[in-house]
Amino acid sequence: MFSSVTSGAVNGIASYLMQVEVDVSDGLPSFNMVGFMSSEVKEAGARVKVALKNAGSKIPAAKVTINLSPVDIRKTGVVIDLPIAIGIMAAMGEIRTDALKDTVVLGELGLDGEVKSIKGTLPIVSKAREAGYKMVILPKTNAKEGAVVKGIKVIGVDTLQETVTYLNALDSDRDSLIKPTQVDVKKLFEDAEYLDETLDFADINGQAAVKRAAEIAAAGFHHIMLIGPPGAGKSMVAKRIPTILPPLTLKESLEVSTIYSVAGMMGEEDALITRRPFMSAHHSVTDTALIGGGNIPRPGIISLAHRGVLFLDEMPEFPRSKLDLLRQPIEDRKVHIVRNRGTYTYPANFQLVGALNPCPCGYYPDRNKCKCTPNDIKRYLGHISGPILDRVDICVEAPRVDIADLAVKTKSANEPSSAIRERVLKAREIQEQRFEGTEIKFNSEMTPKDIEKYCKLGPKEEAYLEHAFCTMELSARAYHKILRVARTIADLDGSANIMQIHLMEAVSYRITDGKYWHQMEE
Repeated sequence: MFSSVTSGAVNGIASYLMQVEVDVSDGLPSFNMVGFMSSEVKEAGARVKVALKNAGSKIPAAKVTINLSPVDIRKTGVVIDLPIAIGIMAAMGEIRTDALKDTVVLGELGLDGEVKSIKGTLPIVSKAREAGYKMVILPKTNAKEGAVVKGIKVIGVDTLQETVTYLNALDSDRDSLIKPTQVDVKKLFEDAEYLDETLDFADINGQAAVKRAAEIAAAGFHHIMLIGPPGAGKSMVAKRIPTILPPLTLKESLEVSTIYSVAGMMGEEDALITRRPFMSAHHSVTDTALIGGGNIPRPGIISLAHRGVLFLDEMPEFPRSKLDLLRQPIEDRKVHIVRNRGTYTYPANFQLVGALNPCPCGYYPDRNKCKCTPNDIKRYLGHISGPILDRVDICVEAPRVDIADLAVKTKSANEPSSAIRERVLKAREIQEQRFEGTEIKFNSEMTPKDIEKYCKLGPKEEAYLEHAFCTMELSARAYHKILRVARTIADLDGSANIMQIHLMEAVSYRITDGKYWHQMEE
C-alpha cells in the first residue's frame, strides 16, 4: 500500500515543504530510502524501525520504499523520523489516510518513541500556512514557537503513540485529546522584558563624549568604534548599548526568531525572540562560525546578531582577513555563502560595535607609558583595513577616566539608560514617520538616493561639508555616512533640517580614525 505525508525542512534560512512517500509491498524484505539525501538523513530509517517496535507496531516482512520529494534539493541535516513512521503506519492501514489531509508532520524520534524537538519550526510552519495547510503536528517542545503563526492549528505531541491516537480520533474528539497550542503575540510583547536591568549607563562615570556617541549610534543604528587605553570603559559602554536601543517590532522579532529557529537556539518556552540580540565574538572565532556555513549550513554570529549588536572587543587582535569578511555583510546587510551543494543567504543587518586599544600596550599616544615603536603601532592598527574603517559611521576616542569622575558621589548624577532611551525613542518615532511606507527603519539604512531626498542642506551647510570633504580627503561612502549621522543628530535635536552644528558633530566622528591610522601611514 501507498501513503504520502507532508513534512518540511529548511535550506539555509528558507524553508520548503517535502512529501514523504511510502510504499509497502510484497517482495524481498528491504528498507530503502531515496530522494537525494545525505548519509545522516538515511540514518532515520534505523531509528524509525526501533521506535515503531517500541511503540507497539512492527514493520512487516515486506519491501518498504521511502521517497523524499522534491528530489532536486539535497536533504542535508533534515529530520524526518516522525513523518516516515506515520507514513509507514498509514501504508500498513494502522492510520487513516484521510487523517493526513491538509496536515504537516514534523519531528525526530527517539528509540523509545519519544518525539524530540527540531530546528526551523517557525519558518516551516509559516510555509505550511502559506501553502494552505490547516494543521501541523510537531514536537511539544516546539509548539509555542509554531503557534506564533496565525491561521493554522498547531498540535504538540510527546510520543509516537500519542500522535497515532490523535490522528485516528474523530475530528470532534481531537481537541479533547490534545488542546491546540495558542500564543497571544500582543500579550507576549507587552509582558516581555526586552532590557537587561543589570546593565545601565548610570554605572559609567565620566566619558560624556563616548556616551553621546553611543546615543547617536543607537538612535540611527550606526556602526561605532571605541578607541582608548585599557580600563577606559569601552567594553562597559558597548555592553550597555542594547539598553538604549528601541525594542524589536513584531516584524523584526519574526526575522530574528526565524534565524534562531533555524540555528536551533530557541528555548522550549520561547515563542519569539523579544530582546535585541547582543553577540560577542572572540578573536579566535573561525570563519564559518563568524559568517555561517559548514557541512550542514547554519547561520553565523553575524546573522545571530541580526537587528541587534555585534560586539568585537580588541578588534586588532582579529586577523585582518577575518575582519575583512565583514565588508560585504556590512554593506549589503546580508551574507551570501556559496558552496558546491548550493547558495545560501542569511540576513545580517547588525550594528557593529568595536572596541580597541590604540597600540599593543594600549597607551599610545602617551609616550610616558607607551614604549611601542611606530612600526609596532602601524602593524597593530593595520589589522583594521581602510575599507572596514570606511564602513564605520562613528569613531570616538575614550580617554583615560579622571580621578574626579570616579568619586562615589558622581554616580548618582550619572544619566541612566532610561533617560537616554527616551531620547532615542523620540528620534526613532521621527524616523518611522519619515520612512513610512518604505523598508527603511533607521537612518543608517538610507541609500544615496534616499539621502538626496531626506538630507537636504542649505548653502552654508553645503559649503562646510564640501570643505570638510576636500580637507579630510573623504571617500564617497564616508561622505554619505556623515550625512546619515548628521540626520540622526538632527533627529535627536528635534530639528527638521540638518544644520551646520549637526554636520560639525558628524564630521568630528571621522577625525579620530585619521588621528591614529592616517598619522601612522605618514
